[in-house]
Amino acid sequence: MTDSAPNPPSVNLLGHVTALKVAAVITATILTGLALWALRGILEPFVLAVFLLIIIDGLARLLTVRLPKALRRLALPVAIAAIVAVLVVTIWVTADNASDFAAQSASYTARINDLLGLVAQHLGLRVTPTLSSLIQTLNPAQYVGVVAGSFSHFAEATIFVLIYLGFLLASRRGFKAKAQGMFQNAERRVEAQRVFNQIRDGLQNYIWVQTVVGLIITAASAALMAAVGLSHIPFWCLIIFLTNYIPAIGAAVGVLFPAVFGLVEVQDIWRGVILLVGLEAIHFAVSHVVQPRMQGRSLNLDPIVVLLALAFWGFLWGVTGAFLSTPLAVMTMAILAEFSGTRPLAVLMSSDGKPYEDLAG
Repeated sequence: MTDSAPNPPSVNLLGHVTALKVAAVITATILTGLALWALRGILEPFVLAVFLLIIIDGLARLLTVRLPKALRRLALPVAIAAIVAVLVVTIWVTADNASDFAAQSASYTARINDLLGLVAQHLGLRVTPTLSSLIQTLNPAQYVGVVAGSFSHFAEATIFVLIYLGFLLASRRGFKAKAQGMFQNAERRVEAQRVFNQIRDGLQNYIWVQTVVGLIITAASAALMAAVGLSHIPFWCLIIFLTNYIPAIGAAVGVLFPAVFGLVEVQDIWRGVILLVGLEAIHFAVSHVVQPRMQGRSLNLDPIVVLLALAFWGFLWGVTGAFLSTPLAVMTMAILAEFSGTRPLAVLMSSDGKPYEDLAG
């Protein structure tokens, strides 16, 4: 019986190098996550501003194609005005309906007490709970600071987003000159432009699909809400439309808000149930029939990657991260596909194993 020969030094050295590479990647990932979390106050508004800039650029390019040649210079100002108008309308609808909700709080409280009494009667409870007793039990005063902090953070982030967006628009003209200075080699410059175009087109296609799907869900939901007699329909339409940009769970959660409110506002409880079931059915039908047909290869992300990105960015940046999770995943996949060392990760992230067409062979 002969002893097995010891492994050559080169094999052992290769194993140590591979282990060090894996450890370096894990360490870099953890440190990057900590940096993103620690700098979220700075990075969140900046990334949102870049996201708005991409939307404005896509709308301006669309207007450039559609407008007459003499009016093409107006494409960018019109795109900026359209996005600003959407933001202004969003703020106005939210503020207007918030004041209306506050004015009708007494009637909502009475309706909630009636529902609680009905539930207590069916459950055979001796003591009927009321909204005031539930509020005292929950002690909402302890959450006032958290809510106030959230509103303060939102207001501050909005201001910074607009500031960042203004500076990004002002420096937009210098992007081409900067690219020529960064990549003096023509071949590398063309390659960098191709990567940028791929990221931009992927994000704009994603935004386009989500916007059309959101409009379909919102329009159908508005018709159903009007049929059952729900009030504040513009506000609920805004909630449904905006939450649609959160992948996987956004629209499903968004339609719950008007449905739950309908149980409180609509006197007939069966109409509230019809509203709840109908809104969820609309979301399910559009998300599982219309959206896959529209999306096609425009996203090319594996569904599990979408969920993991939602969990990761939602954990780091909260609601902002949830909104930006899929665009950031698309951008990450495009960048990883450019380097031979990270290309296998991009292949794993893609839905068909081809992060971009050049890898089709």
